[in-house]
This record gives sequence, C-alpha cells and structure tokens, in this order.
Amino acid sequence: MSAPRASAPIEPSELAGLVSGYASDVKAQDIVELDLRGVLGYTDYFVIATGGSDRQVKAVHDRIHENMKKDHGLLPRRVEGLGESRWILMDYLDVIVHVFTAEAREYYRLEQLWGEAPKRHVE
Repeated sequence: MSAPRASAPIEPSELAGLVSGYASDVKAQDIVELDLRGVLGYTDYFVIATGGSDRQVKAVHDRIHENMKKDHGLLPRRVEGLGESRWILMDYLDVIVHVFTAEAREYYRLEQLWGEAPKRHVE
C-alpha cells in the first residue's frame, strides 16, 4: 500500500473530478458536479450521484472515502446518513458529496434547488 501523496492542496474543481471518478468506478448513476462558486459561501462544489440500492449508495461512499484517504490523504470533515444509506453526505469543505438512492434524490431535488448553478454531467 502506498502512502498518500504529499503535495499542494487539491483545487476544488479537481477534487470534484476525483470524487466523480471514484463514484463512477463503482457504477454510480447520473453523476453531476454543481459549480456553486458565487452561489454559496460555504462550499465550491456539490457532487451528486445515485446508487441503485442502499447497498450501492454505501459502496459509492466507501470507494470515495477509501480512495481520497489512500491516494490524497484526505478525510471528510463529517459524514452523515451512513446508518440508513438513503442519502449519504460527505463534507470535504470545498466539495460536498451527496450520494442518494433514486427515490431520495427525486424527493430532495438538489439540482432544481440550485438550478442557477453551472453543472457538469459525468459519464
């Protein structure tokens, strides 16, 4: 196992891209990066993703958490929602990650709430 790389802080846009890539690795669906710079004062990006089940939502969380720690030495400031795994929030300060089940994502509709923010869909 390699040690986390020691380097300059990761730019928020790069951090969002890393998180999106890790989510994609475990087949997260409908991954969207919302650029909230100039819209919110407490974060630069939301990364929003959907898992096909509670179990997959947890797997997406686990992949992001493990790889951000292993590859970049970063841990989220806080994590919420692990108990039920319908909506897991991971706070990396400049990037806040939201991993939902399809039903929870439809209910909370974060993309519509922040509709004026530029968005990038991740394949």
